[in-house]
Amino acid sequence: MKNKKIFVTGASGFIGSHCIIDLLQHDYKVVGTIRDMSREKTLRKIFSKLELYNDRINFKKADLRNPEEVLSALEGCDSIFHLASPVPIVQPKTLNGISEIVNVAELGTLNVLKAAVKQGVDRVILTSSIATIYGSNHKETRFDHTDWADPEDKKLSPYALSKVLAERTAWDFCQNNSIDLTTIHPTLVLGPALEQDYGSSLEAIAKILKRDLPMIPNFGFEIVDVRDVASLHRIAMENPNSVRKRLIASKDFMWFKSIAEILDNAYPQRKIPKTLMPNLMSRALSILVPELKQIIKDLGKEKRVDTRNSMSLGWEPRDLEDTIIASAKSLVKLRVV
Repeated sequence: MKNKKIFVTGASGFIGSHCIIDLLQHDYKVVGTIRDMSREKTLRKIFSKLELYNDRINFKKADLRNPEEVLSALEGCDSIFHLASPVPIVQPKTLNGISEIVNVAELGTLNVLKAAVKQGVDRVILTSSIATIYGSNHKETRFDHTDWADPEDKKLSPYALSKVLAERTAWDFCQNNSIDLTTIHPTLVLGPALEQDYGSSLEAIAKILKRDLPMIPNFGFEIVDVRDVASLHRIAMENPNSVRKRLIASKDFMWFKSIAEILDNAYPQRKIPKTLMPNLMSRALSILVPELKQIIKDLGKEKRVDTRNSMSLGWEPRDLEDTIIASAKSLVKLRVV
């Protein structure tokens, strides 16, 4: 198993990079896809600092919208981690913007799976999202792997819609083509950033550290460490009991106020605000702060998830306080905040 070569799409992304690190630490070989080959130098530098074997990874240029590039890059690989998908910090409002996100996610997934059939690869771990489980259902407070967001729901964000359609495409295709599929559904992914271009996941931590808001919105989320998301991908690939299962990756629910308190204890000199923002003020500020607008509907609501499918495989996510401190330390070290 350990000499197998794993194909990782979206290799330069936050989760993708950590998946590669986890695979290299467990003696796998990796082929990582990137659209811009100038990113290879930065990624290899990161892996070298972590004392990982750069000779066990090859980076290949592959725009997932281009089936020929995907097919060529996949040659010689044994399993697939398909992570690449557009993740906008601010959701697009135009029909063209929405269509682009949806089409890229769905087409990219289909091209990867078609290449898998042609190259004889029958094991795929697809990174979906908790958004495909939550949807826009604000009445429920408990969710598990059997829950599905409704793609016909007009309230569904473009990102959530793209993930739902991409996942449904994957399940349909794999069922019809004898591919063993597992989907991973991370909640809010925090943990150590590896470079200044850290994507959208750590934006909440960065905003709290920079004191961008005078108070903390009355909002919380299920959270998971990026390193644990990476390990769940590998554990799922190694364990046949994960085949045809949707695995939720989450440690626990935490209010943003608790996050602010942890960060304030770690960085008292920053005088991080910990006072709860009244919901009325949050709604008013959301007009000026696009990120706030995305959470208005869930102010004061506690959504929890069932991770028994994931835990049954032997997956053990770390404590969230460690995750939050690691997130902050990395952003400070990288001089993001």
